[in-house]
Amino acid sequence: MTSTSTINATVSHIRFVLGENPVTLGAAMLFAAFLVMAAAGGVLAPYDPLASDTMRALQAPTWQHWFGTDQLGRDILSRVIVAARVDIGIALASVTLVFAAGGLAGLAAGFFGGWVDAVIGRIADNIMAFPLFILAMGIVAALGNTIPNIVLATAIINFPLYARVARAETMTRREAGFVDAARLSGHRDGALLLTQVLPNIMPIMVVQMSLTMGYAILNAAGLSFIGLGVRPPTAEWGIMVAEGASFIVSGEWWIALFPGATLMLAVFCFNLLGDGLRDIVDPRRRT
Repeated sequence: MTSTSTINATVSHIRFVLGENPVTLGAAMLFAAFLVMAAAGGVLAPYDPLASDTMRALQAPTWQHWFGTDQLGRDILSRVIVAARVDIGIALASVTLVFAAGGLAGLAAGFFGGWVDAVIGRIADNIMAFPLFILAMGIVAALGNTIPNIVLATAIINFPLYARVARAETMTRREAGFVDAARLSGHRDGALLLTQVLPNIMPIMVVQMSLTMGYAILNAAGLSFIGLGVRPPTAEWGIMVAEGASFIVSGEWWIALFPGATLMLAVFCFNLLGDGLRDIVDPRRRT
């Protein structure tokens, strides 16, 4: 009964937050649409995203091809839909990896201090010493432009953000009354971190994760734009913008416009979603 009541209270709180903030509701609906595209893109795409038809190359948007066709006659709408799986997948994987590494590292640095804090701080400082996109380029160029390496590079350049945010939030809570009470009741340091400190820093970490999703998509698209990301002919938003850029001068604006607009909407969605997620996760905002 207690579990059912908790679930009902959580659902009611989520409904309240979404109902009170139309912007958050719109961002959540847009995020759901991107998830559907990522999960079922192959089914939703009206054409084969890799099938070329030179007789239909460089066609402007029509009722048959809503986003037009590219230089090889491939349907741009189909490629935009299927590309969501690659870009959203890279973003989700990199954010999960950097949360596990950077968030837990910052948690340990803020809670234990001393040499743990010094080591993690120096690692973060060394990463921040490089221009982050240039560092990502170097990592991918050295390891190879595969999707796992893009995920790794994106996680590495975002490590300092998570480590510093988690460290700062942990330092303000490690001497809190509820932590002292749990320590006096016999909890060890590991249990204190996972059951007392971590849940209380999750709201700000969730906001950081939402923002980093947008950054991760931009980073993956940027690497693909300069030729260090996902390899053609795989459908990916950055590749599609790069392929269409050379045709803008000759008037074929749609090749770059629609993938670029979709990329902008994805980043915009995650930026707006952060505040709503903070309100949903933060226990102090529950009604």
